Amino acid sequence: MLIESIPLWLAATNTWVAAREKGGEAVVVDAPPDPSGVARLLASHDLAVTALLVTHGHIDHVGGAGPVARSTRAVAYIHPDDDFLTLDPDRQLRGMLGMVPDQDFAPPETYEHLKHGQVLDLCGMRFEVRHTPGHTPGHCCFLLEEEGVLFSGDQLFAGSIGRTDLPGGDFDQLVVSMRERVLDLPDDVRVLPGHGPETTIGWERRTNPFRHEWA
Repeated sequence: MLIESIPLWLAATNTWVAAREKGGEAVVVDAPPDPSGVARLLASHDLAVTALLVTHGHIDHVGGAGPVARSTRAVAYIHPDDDFLTLDPDRQLRGMLGMVPDQDFAPPETYEHLKHGQVLDLCGMRFEVRHTPGHTPGHCCFLLEEEGVLFSGDQLFAGSIGRTDLPGGDFDQLVVSMRERVLDLPDDVRVLPGHGPETTIGWERRTNPFRHEWA
């Protein structure tokens, strides 16, 4: 099993690739507005991406989804509750960051919509979709149960949680999502977040500064 990442773009977003082996087909988790960086990560392991899982619709996770999908013909997946964010990434660049797009970040022609509890069989791997609203309404985490790995996006970080002061954010909802759809996992599950270093469910259960919110 190969799981690798590199931090990309201004927000140092972790773009993850997962594959059964080097040189095979891969799943990409999150694509910031740096499609050439995503391509470099794939090329470094001789991988061909066939699916792109987007944890949520913020520009630092979805801005490169269109270019990556168009250049590779990968199928892109996202929860429909984040459509209000994903359908116009250029607007996010201008409105949230005051940036003028320097290339075409138009979204994929179509997204496959995710739903909670869905299991996706992709590239010989089984990804369980866990809808975890709070950071955004459509935020999802992706569980590789057999590997003991959770791609947590901006739900849970090492020593922190996702911010909820952006459009669509809801702190109380994030806490419920954490309690019911993240912390029900075993302590030894690896948490691979959208930013920063990896951690484990057990470590965050014991030490996260926000742990009293979901107790």
